[in-house]
Amino acid sequence: MQLSWLQTFMAVYHTGSITKAARQLGMSQPSVTQQIRSMELEIGHRLFERTTRGTVPTPRGTVLAQDVCESIVELNAAIDRHFTPVAGDRPLRLGATAELASTRVIPPVAGLVASGTDVRIQTGVSHELLSRLGEGFLDMVISTIRPRRRGIEATPLCDEELVLVASPQLAEEAFAGGIAEFGDSRLEKVPLIAYAETLPLVTQYWRHVFGTEPDVHVGAVVPDLRGILAAVTAGAGIAVLPRCLGHMALETGEVVTLLEPEEPPINTLYLAVRNGALQDYRLSLLHTELLRCAQHWV
Repeated sequence: MQLSWLQTFMAVYHTGSITKAARQLGMSQPSVTQQIRSMELEIGHRLFERTTRGTVPTPRGTVLAQDVCESIVELNAAIDRHFTPVAGDRPLRLGATAELASTRVIPPVAGLVASGTDVRIQTGVSHELLSRLGEGFLDMVISTIRPRRRGIEATPLCDEELVLVASPQLAEEAFAGGIAEFGDSRLEKVPLIAYAETLPLVTQYWRHVFGTEPDVHVGAVVPDLRGILAAVTAGAGIAVLPRCLGHMALETGEVVTLLEPEEPPINTLYLAVRNGALQDYRLSLLHTELLRCAQHWV
């Protein structure tokens, strides 16, 4: 049994995908598959099953992951401390969603880069990035969900107001007279542009505003809020977006809000690091700068 096999196993376990694990580890997909097969031959049991939901751990795979998870995290942290370049030379590794990286993270990071600190930014969905953080492959994650993993400390960064938007033409055609009187029933027949099949922002908005789960037709899934805004502007459908992301389009009238609830729903962003990581002066400096900049994001 090779240690690298266990690290590969944990990457597949956390991502639920051979392809995503290969991308995360910088390996080829056949290499990941071969290592998992070698582990299964060594142990004598299947560790994963291929299903329509992805690569799902078997009961024995789940037990193995629970047994080795904390040890692998500690080992990766030790390797990072002792076998990577000294802290002053090693690039800071940050994780964020694509739209956060391009619209929010780059300006604060630019000052660090200009002063000589190397930075590497990895984009993806928050739950996968938090797994990378916990395993020691990232130093900080700007997360759209509250981290609940052991060994990770999270600081609230800012609150984003969520708005339900459409193009002016679609709003006039489909919602003449407004939707407040009819609740969410009028929204069921209009295509919704979503960030993911799980409808994270949409579900949060529906629960807060309508007190129910969303019953909507998902017309398209676009894993980038900027792409969703572009689709809404073009009249493809409606969407739930952070107001700060769409404020320019709202000001110019390219999109309009369909509702203005008295208490609008909000989504909190978090700065997540591993426990004790802020002892790194450069990471602490970036942490402070992001908190300062976030005061002007909303």
